Amino acid sequence: MKPLDPRLLRHARAARRYIALTAATGFTTAALVVAQALLISHAVAPVIEGRAAWADVAGLVWAFAAVVAGRFLVLVVQEAFAHRAARDVVADLRAQVLTAAVAQGPRWLAAGHGQQVVTLATRGLDDLEPYFVRYLPQLLLAATVTPAALVVVVGLDLVSALIIAATLPLIPVFMWLIGLLTQKYAAEKLEVMTRLGAQLLDLLAGLSTLKALGRERGPGRRVGELGRAYAATTMATLRVAFLSGAVLEFLASISVALVAVVIGTRLVAGDLDLTTGLAVLMLAPEIYKPLREVGSQFHASADGVAAAEQAFAVLERPAPPAGSAPAPDLRRTTLVLDGVSVAAPGRATWAPSGLDARVRPGRLVALAGPSGAGKTTAAAVVLGLLRPDAGAVRLEPAAGAPLDLADVDPAAYRAQVAWVPQRPIILPGTVRANVLGAADAPVDARAEAAAAATGFDRVLAALPEGWDAVLGHGGAGLSVGQRQRLALTRTLLGAEPLVVLDEPTAHLDAAAERQVLDSLAALRAAGRTVLVIAHREAVVALADDVVAVRARTATAAEAAALDAAATAAAATAADAPARGPAAPAQDAAATPEEVAR
Repeated sequence: MKPLDPRLLRHARAARRYIALTAATGFTTAALVVAQALLISHAVAPVIEGRAAWADVAGLVWAFAAVVAGRFLVLVVQEAFAHRAARDVVADLRAQVLTAAVAQGPRWLAAGHGQQVVTLATRGLDDLEPYFVRYLPQLLLAATVTPAALVVVVGLDLVSALIIAATLPLIPVFMWLIGLLTQKYAAEKLEVMTRLGAQLLDLLAGLSTLKALGRERGPGRRVGELGRAYAATTMATLRVAFLSGAVLEFLASISVALVAVVIGTRLVAGDLDLTTGLAVLMLAPEIYKPLREVGSQFHASADGVAAAEQAFAVLERPAPPAGSAPAPDLRRTTLVLDGVSVAAPGRATWAPSGLDARVRPGRLVALAGPSGAGKTTAAAVVLGLLRPDAGAVRLEPAAGAPLDLADVDPAAYRAQVAWVPQRPIILPGTVRANVLGAADAPVDARAEAAAAATGFDRVLAALPEGWDAVLGHGGAGLSVGQRQRLALTRTLLGAEPLVVLDEPTAHLDAAAERQVLDSLAALRAAGRTVLVIAHREAVVALADDVVAVRARTATAAEAAALDAAATAAAATAADAPARGPAAPAQDAAATPEEVAR
């Protein structure tokens, strides 16, 4: 990333306003620095030489005090705007990165990028704050104060100006040399942090299973190793930062001392008057200071710069083409899967293979088949999250020409689709907020009826706070079956014509299964189209139509073509975030639930 990367201005609007303001404060600071040096020299020199008393220069002293107060005020304003701009830019980039990552599709996310994006959008981009608060202001001061003060010195004393001009380039040269090493350590630190974050996410997701198997200590050792590696790279970066700070301070001090020695010698020889000498001596440190601070603050912002590079890689990665045609009304549209086949990543298998189905409005359709046949992949195709490698998905409205799902605006289509995964998306907050959409939403008769239809009313009765019971991340505080009933209640209250469910009766006892089946029947009775992934016979028996989903081993020629496509995809992923551990392959390239998370 360049010191002031144009991509930052292109992707973050808040950065443009902040840079314009910082440039304005930089010019103001430059004028105040010059005024401060001239005022103090013209006030002190006559008093020292005995040409004036302090009372005679009181006006200059008061003006000097006003300039100092002005510099302090400019600094306060600039810092306040810097913190605000940093928050706005990080929030803006975070939203754009998440949107761009989801637009890449589940296959890209499942290739190990999903967890990396999570790390980047949280800890990674948070490190951009030092770049805005510390580094960028000093960079703009170096572009304003340093040249302005040097021009004034040229007008005051050409000899001192030549000394400054000769020594000034040493600071950027050493900044560049040390910066190369620091950037390497910062990139390594971000990569280790990404791997650590991915390991922690995997560990937390499977902690209950590991605990049940008595294997919870094994992953802990791996996390400990990654933590120690992260600490080592952090300390290496800090060592370089401290070294560079010492080098820059030494160069600046030697340069100012050289100017001071020459001025002192010329004052003794009578070749320079005291007023000019004091003014130049006051301006010399101000010329070196911005460059010295740029070098020092670069290391404080190096982690954020590395994270920004990764964010730009995600944002500038070409997104798969999306349709723009208006979505038909799914209440009067038949969804047709015509020979749909999807290549399972990492396996020479089509899952599903040659899937044909007609999902007619108002009917309950079950996708049945053995594990690994591609049922979840088929659901991802229906949701518009995954495009088939062969075959097509068509929308056939009652009135109008058929449409290929790939040509339809995905946002307009998904607005008519409800998705209920095995592990429903439940955000930290109250039951009311998760079911009704807001913490202060009223519970009306319709909500009570939906809860009664799914059996969620009994769950509410068992919670002391009822609708206002607080849930943790992922629905912590509820059992698996209770979370499923919450999700079904939320779906019943919705108005989406098409409802897709992934094994809603999994992990439920007979009584809970019966309640879920009644909920599916209620959805169908309400005129909504229901597509359910079914493993249990009871769900299959309830369905109006049953679609058999099968996988097929690829032929030798197909396997070679799939390997070539996977190699090409890996080659084009070079601009993606730094790689962490790859996610394990599942039924689909990634489940729609993973995309939502």
